[in-house]
Amino acid sequence: MSDLIELRDRIRAFTEERDWGQFHDPKSLILALVGEVGELAELFQWLPADAAADRAREGHLHERAGEELADVLIYLVRLADILDIDLGTASLRKLRSSSSRFPTAQFHGQAPDKT
Repeated sequence: MSDLIELRDRIRAFTEERDWGQFHDPKSLILALVGEVGELAELFQWLPADAAADRAREGHLHERAGEELADVLIYLVRLADILDIDLGTASLRKLRSSSSRFPTAQFHGQAPDKT
């Protein structure tokens, strides 16, 4: 997970160079993150679901989706840093938990029932 650590460190430096840490409380970062997810969703809002992935693999949509995904990742990594959460460790723990909750034999090819 050294890539996440390097990214975190570069985001920290970028923030410190601009004295923006004063604006990076959890609530503000979460709102910024939600805003960026909204911008990403807007790119796909009216695309047919069965064609969205193909359309997003090239051209302007590919470029824009990459920009918005990068914004989402940057805010997510910054939020984890502010909350002192090791995002790599937390993600691996969550995957292990999900593997136990949703065993392959029971959930292969089907989504969990949310009712």
